[in-house]
Amino acid sequence: MNEPMQNGDAENALPQERTPEELLRIIFDYTAKISVERRLRNVLLLMADMGREMVVADRCTVWLIDHAEQELFSVIAHGANEIRMPVGSGFAGHSITTGESLLIDDAYEDPRFNAASDRQTGYRTKSIITVPFVDNDGVIIGAYQAINKLTPQGAFSRRDLEQLKLAAAYAGKSLESVILHEEIESTQREIIFTMGQIGESRSKETGNHVKRVAEYSAVLALGLGLPPKEAKLLRMVSPMHDIGKVAIPDAVLLKPGKLTPEEFDQMKQHTVVGYQLLKSSGRELLKAAAIVAYQHHEKWNGTGYPRGLKEEEIHLYGRITAVADVFDALGSDRIYKKAWALEPILALFREERGRHFDPRIVDVFFEQLPALLGIREHYRDEPAF
Repeated sequence: MNEPMQNGDAENALPQERTPEELLRIIFDYTAKISVERRLRNVLLLMADMGREMVVADRCTVWLIDHAEQELFSVIAHGANEIRMPVGSGFAGHSITTGESLLIDDAYEDPRFNAASDRQTGYRTKSIITVPFVDNDGVIIGAYQAINKLTPQGAFSRRDLEQLKLAAAYAGKSLESVILHEEIESTQREIIFTMGQIGESRSKETGNHVKRVAEYSAVLALGLGLPPKEAKLLRMVSPMHDIGKVAIPDAVLLKPGKLTPEEFDQMKQHTVVGYQLLKSSGRELLKAAAIVAYQHHEKWNGTGYPRGLKEEEIHLYGRITAVADVFDALGSDRIYKKAWALEPILALFREERGRHFDPRIVDVFFEQLPALLGIREHYRDEPAF
């Protein structure tokens, strides 16, 4: 039979304060991880973990300001999903509005406490520290909160407050660079999609074509077993596959009948032009877009253009986009043809497996056909009147 636990034993079972050596290890470990991380959500998770370990808290929450909605939102909160509340609400809102750090022994005895988070999560907040953090210009961009001290005393100390201030000072500077990085990537995505639409609009195709090709490409990439991050990258860059059409003369691009051999040679140049436009960028997105623009008309058996690459000489992104582009092109009205019915399209893919298309991608195409048809329906073109 187990002996009953004495009070002293219960206290000994609780976590103890960090020694200076432990604090240094935590700071060095997490700052090294944060310094190389480029995804906002991951940085916030590392921030929350670092703060929780430093001050021996049950939870640590990172609040950011959503200026558009005039709300605070918790991107990472241990044990909780995203939480939102009005700017200025609760301890976090008070710290962000005033720039003041807070050290609270019992949250429910303080009128500034917003219990909505507890009601939403079923959690019980008691002791709490809130520290605002700033960007490189000294502008407050969010707040760091540690909740419920786990050591025997059960309340945070001034020492804990100073330690969390230290963590906030570092994390705020790191956050600014990560937020800027994500804004740059978002801008790149918008530019890529817009440029893709420009390329298609010159040949009188709809913006929905690039949307469909983007979604088809991501589905095929996932079906091939590529990581979600890589499928997302391909979704972002595949709209650029025909950007080189901006350089093709209207007389060729908009010709309703069959192209002459000379005109077809001109048309094939759109792959080279697209590549030349994009190849010099050091950005991952644009480098991938250059590959897609250059290689989406290469064929598995080496009879494609512009370089006659074959099989795995063709980059996987080019092989995937080729399937996505042809599937959409055949099923859409173009200036030189009417849309094909589904069965002839599927018959062509069976016939061209191992000739035009990578056999493995064709197999995934048929496996994922219901999802592809769902995308086609969702982004279908409106009939012209």
